[in-house]
Amino acid sequence: MEKLISELIRLYLLPGSPAAQGLAQRASGAPCADVELALDGHTRAIPIPFRKTASGDQGHWDRLCSVANGLQAEFGFPAPAVSVASRGGYMLWLSLARAVPLAQAQRFLDGLGRLWPDALPAAAVGTAVELPPCLDTATGKWAAFIHPGMGASFADESGLDMAPPLAGQVAFLDGLDSIAAEAFQAALDRLAPAPAAALDAAPPPVAQPAPSARGAAVPDGLLLKDATLDDIVRWLHARHIEPTFRHLLVRE
Repeated sequence: MEKLISELIRLYLLPGSPAAQGLAQRASGAPCADVELALDGHTRAIPIPFRKTASGDQGHWDRLCSVANGLQAEFGFPAPAVSVASRGGYMLWLSLARAVPLAQAQRFLDGLGRLWPDALPAAAVGTAVELPPCLDTATGKWAAFIHPGMGASFADESGLDMAPPLAGQVAFLDGLDSIAAEAFQAALDRLAPAPAAALDAAPPPVAQPAPSARGAAVPDGLLLKDATLDDIVRWLHARHIEPTFRHLLVRE
């Protein structure tokens, strides 16, 4: 548990934040409530929710993949974490190396919405969120970080039926890096609204997210919509983790 808490603090929390203090209570079995990731108007985490579509298809997972791959292809960001929510849908987790004001983080999200209007849902920073792994006592489901290749398997699910192995949760976070301050500022500058005169002259080109692809092994950094179970198990075994929750991927 200490290693998991260390990884969550390394990636998403500010020293002294209520969320960081609350993580210690989880080790004693206390219920997991939504947490505030910001402190004094600043944040190091930008979680982006992708909810299940009304039609019940996998459109929300496809949109998450497009945005996650596009962030890496267009801005050179490191791979983000992905979690499944206890009440359905997913969360994409962006980690910032340096805390930024909430208003700046919101401008970044607004800019992404203009860049990918058909893929990015409306999102707001500064609101309390589930910080996985976390049990929703109302539904009995767990929010948990997942391997990117597993995402499509949860399109119709609402979280996990049992607590995820802590070793697996640590492994999903251990290899992740935060977005460098310079890279985030460069992306923020690119995403700033164009002046009215420039808009009249010519509309700015809209970047297209890079399509996902899969190879013989699961490559680092990309979210794969069609990774096989063998791909996922091989990735876990390479990190000496036994995938004890493989039954969740089985369909009757």
